[in-house]
Amino acid sequence: MTSLTQRSSGLVQRRTEASRNAAAADKEKSPEEDEYESRRGEEEDEDKGDSKETRLTLMEEVLLLGLKDREGYTSFWNDCISSGLRGCMLIELALRGRLQLEASGMRRKSLLTRKVLCKSDAPTGDMLLDEALKHIKETQPPETVQSWIELLSGETWNPLKLHYQLRNVRERLAKNLVEKGVLTTEKQNFLLFDMTTHPLTNSTIKQRLVRKVQEAVLEKWVNEPQRMDKRLLALLFLAHSSDVLENAFAPLLDDQYDLAMKRVRLLLDLEPEAEAAKSGANELLWAVVAAFTK
Repeated sequence: MTSLTQRSSGLVQRRTEASRNAAAADKEKSPEEDEYESRRGEEEDEDKGDSKETRLTLMEEVLLLGLKDREGYTSFWNDCISSGLRGCMLIELALRGRLQLEASGMRRKSLLTRKVLCKSDAPTGDMLLDEALKHIKETQPPETVQSWIELLSGETWNPLKLHYQLRNVRERLAKNLVEKGVLTTEKQNFLLFDMTTHPLTNSTIKQRLVRKVQEAVLEKWVNEPQRMDKRLLALLFLAHSSDVLENAFAPLLDDQYDLAMKRVRLLLDLEPEAEAAKSGANELLWAVVAAFTK
């Protein structure tokens, strides 16, 4: 019969081993993953009353800003959101520690000429992100940020590269938001055809998102981009590139609107190369910004 002392000693040994394993795992985490998990923890503290499922990716946030609340679809005239959503994917993967830019080298290559490299192929839990990550990992030689935005959007003249296109992105993102309880699904008749739409069902989530965007350039404005939360900074740039930022500013008073747009223009006038060289900057984020503002 095993003595109490032996059982206690085995328990201590197992706990010590578990601690060692946890410490080793922590050491392997990249700064981007640490920051990502830290931000997620902060969001949980802020949203204690909500389900964890209401945390949104950059792609979902941009799509939600672009969706008409009652109609449940984006503007038919918006031809920017498709490429904007692909830019969101690249930044989301970079912030999660999955992608990075190649080193600039001795000749100091520009952001738009540097290749995108797979840093980790660990699954993200999001099918669209994992699909994009798989393409990037398996492609040799590597491609640039600009090329990946075009390839993932299907905007290529090379028929051999059409398989890189991510299809039905808006519909798949909308279904994610339906699963998270933010949208619902309906059928609408448009004379010649039926269309699946996704009207807003949880206005609290969208109101919080709109308020977050507004506060970023009003009450919580910081005049130094490197001090801004990277995800929030990316959201401002990508919402503008996707032509949906105006939707977040529409409810503002005239003077607030003018101030918000003035500060957005300050961000758009930044030099991505200079910002990417600053301490703590995410180079791939600024490469995506350069691709949309060049």
